[in-house]
Amino acid sequence: MSKRVVIDPITRIEGHLRVEVEVDENNVVQKAWSSSTLWRGIEVILKGRTPMDVGLIVQRICGVCTYSHYRCGTEAVENALGVKIPLNAKYLRSLMQTSLYMHDHIVHFYHLHGLDWVDVVSALSADPAAAAQVALKYTDKPIAAGEGELRAVQERVKGFVETGKLGPFANAYWGNGTYKFTPEQNLIALSHYLKALEVQRVAAEMLAIFGGKQPHPQSLVVGGVTSVRDMLSPARLQEWKQKHAIVTDFIHRAYKADIVMAAEAFGGEPSVLGGVNVKNFLATNDFVLADGQYMFDQGVIMNGDLANVSDLNPELIKEDVSHAWYTADGPQHPYDGTTVPNYTGFVERDTVYGKLPTLDGDGKYTWVKSPRYQGEPVEVGPLSSLLVSYARGNKVVVDAVNGLLEVTGLPVAALFTTLGRTAARMLQTVIVAEEGLKTFDALIQNIQVDDSTYVKPEMDPNREYVGHAMIEAPRGMLSHWIRIKNGLVENYQAVVPTTWNAGPVDAEGKVGPYEASLVGLKLEDPTKPLEVIRIIHSFDPCMACSVHVMDYKGQELGEFRIDPNGNS
Repeated sequence: MSKRVVIDPITRIEGHLRVEVEVDENNVVQKAWSSSTLWRGIEVILKGRTPMDVGLIVQRICGVCTYSHYRCGTEAVENALGVKIPLNAKYLRSLMQTSLYMHDHIVHFYHLHGLDWVDVVSALSADPAAAAQVALKYTDKPIAAGEGELRAVQERVKGFVETGKLGPFANAYWGNGTYKFTPEQNLIALSHYLKALEVQRVAAEMLAIFGGKQPHPQSLVVGGVTSVRDMLSPARLQEWKQKHAIVTDFIHRAYKADIVMAAEAFGGEPSVLGGVNVKNFLATNDFVLADGQYMFDQGVIMNGDLANVSDLNPELIKEDVSHAWYTADGPQHPYDGTTVPNYTGFVERDTVYGKLPTLDGDGKYTWVKSPRYQGEPVEVGPLSSLLVSYARGNKVVVDAVNGLLEVTGLPVAALFTTLGRTAARMLQTVIVAEEGLKTFDALIQNIQVDDSTYVKPEMDPNREYVGHAMIEAPRGMLSHWIRIKNGLVENYQAVVPTTWNAGPVDAEGKVGPYEASLVGLKLEDPTKPLEVIRIIHSFDPCMACSVHVMDYKGQELGEFRIDPNGNS
């Protein structure tokens, strides 16, 4: 007899995500449903406003990847108006993107996803002296992994336990049989969790140097950037490079080492050796290394065939809302996309926790749409980006991927797993950190002969414009689409990474990456579904990007009347 498991909310992510699975008598997942239960209305808010405000508004879609939306929205307007920004502006935008990735991926692994791999309670029984020796197995220069440092970390966390509170480590499934680190390995990773809290601050400061502040930077405008004095200041340039060195050091001596350690420990754990059941991958060009040259390549891989990569065609993207809480007449291209809510509610049924409201899998059950590429679901994210570049023969990516496979002893097939998805994010961080210095050097060379950062955009109020931008956000390919009429935004759609990955089944019965990744997964204990959380977290969900602002009790949060022309 099948049993329904409800996980609501999935914690340690941005936004609100509910996942339900149906398991058979052997606790193997037969069906899965992913639902975001809060609605996003940013596209509606933009209508009737000046395109020059788009970037500042859309970065409020999310509190984590604010810069990605800021940049993508700004570049969508530039694309529509035909604006070609100066090379210095391209470099500065890329350096801000570098800073964001180094910050975001570290935070994701340690503070959002790490505790799916690390059993904090187990670390309390570790021998710090033995752990210090274990750390040397994965790097010859461990960071925050000396015997004294590890002992101090252990005592600090024991202090939490003795008070009866685990603080940030509460509400987890400690002791689950799918944790595979030894107590000593758990202690090493726990120490890096705490060290990463310090390092992520430095990475955030990197972005703020050229962005003005972080989160919600403010230096991008339609036509370029405004951080001219920072770009021309040797002190500010050196400050960015020094902070970059600190964060890069942690990436190599902690993050990379911990992933190698995880590959060894979890290499035989079935629950992380699946999780990639949609083997279609999509990525776009990003990170300017020189004018017209990019760190990562664009392309589409279908059916996991790395021997065949096709060029990305924006015209082949459509969004389906058959099982989402919206109304639309069939799949829509983003230029013509609508955002018309149609909430239908939940269905009460028995679960492993008793009778609960549950998702109506046969009807509508989420505020996330279902993007499709040529009618097919695809995965986006660091794994997709690396696979596309790997298949394209990008030397930097090929060397990085093959190097990790050699160190861990894993086959190429291991990339198509939850473990592979988590390792890909680390590899992407390493590549961004190292290759980002090429962009920095190119900027230094270019400002010797050209200090321009801005061109004034021209907009004819009597013309209609359409445009879009596609970039790689930390969670995968992000695209913004705009129509401009009478000098104002007529229509706007953001197709975000989490929408690609978390969308529901479509009208053709095709299942998206989140839901497909869980089918076939065996749970040790359905009441403590760590395996589900680990897989979903490996995508780095950001529901705030996919949905926005609705009170689930149906209470009105507020009503505002805003004149788009700015008249009082």
